[in-house]
Amino acid sequence: MKITVIGAGAIGGNLARKLSTAGHDVQVAVARGPENVPAEVLESGARAVTPDTSVQDRDVVILAIPFDRVPQLAELFASVPAETMVIDTSNYYPHLNGHIDGLDNEQVESLYNAEQLGRPLVKAWNAALAATQQTKGVPAGTPGRIAVPVAADSDEARRVAMRLVDDTGFDPFDAGRLADSWRQQPGTPAYCTELNVKELEAALAAADRAKAPRTRDDLMERFAAFTSAPTLEEVVEMNRSAHH
Repeated sequence: MKITVIGAGAIGGNLARKLSTAGHDVQVAVARGPENVPAEVLESGARAVTPDTSVQDRDVVILAIPFDRVPQLAELFASVPAETMVIDTSNYYPHLNGHIDGLDNEQVESLYNAEQLGRPLVKAWNAALAATQQTKGVPAGTPGRIAVPVAADSDEARRVAMRLVDDTGFDPFDAGRLADSWRQQPGTPAYCTELNVKELEAALAAADRAKAPRTRDDLMERFAAFTSAPTLEEVVEMNRSAHH
């Protein structure tokens, strides 16, 4: 497939490398121009392009940028064909993104972003830590393979995104419509807890919409208290323990 990844940070760079390795035609765009795409992001065959050309003639565009920057792309996406699938990987954190009234009153994050861009979105890869995505992807059929939820209103878009999740080393899980993607947002049992398919299904079902923001903010306070950066294992365990 012809795929553009907007963003070349920990998640965007990882997706560009993995999807290139899987045989897809991958382009990478960052706001500061193609010369600022790190060389290691391109080592598997992805190409650096300018933002204004990055979304033309593509099957899929993946947004791997901070949540608060998504609305800034509205003008860029105004000319993108309706059939181009757009995947949102971002998450809302008020202490990073600033408070947004609708989201603070239980509006679904990717529905908000869909409104900002004026087009449907798919939610995927948001519920796995960058380090998990970089280090724990394994071939299909590997015992204990970590699952990643995918939500979208279009059945076909969901199927396509699930195939791409599989290509990056994780079991894709059909998480239903975009309105249900609050179940994979920060503070829920499915968020960044490294679960297999069966465990993820139970975690999505157990999500508490009212409780999730409080859990998210409590976890952020606990992480801020660390005197040194926690390990991946410590982060996952803290996320899991918040729901015990």
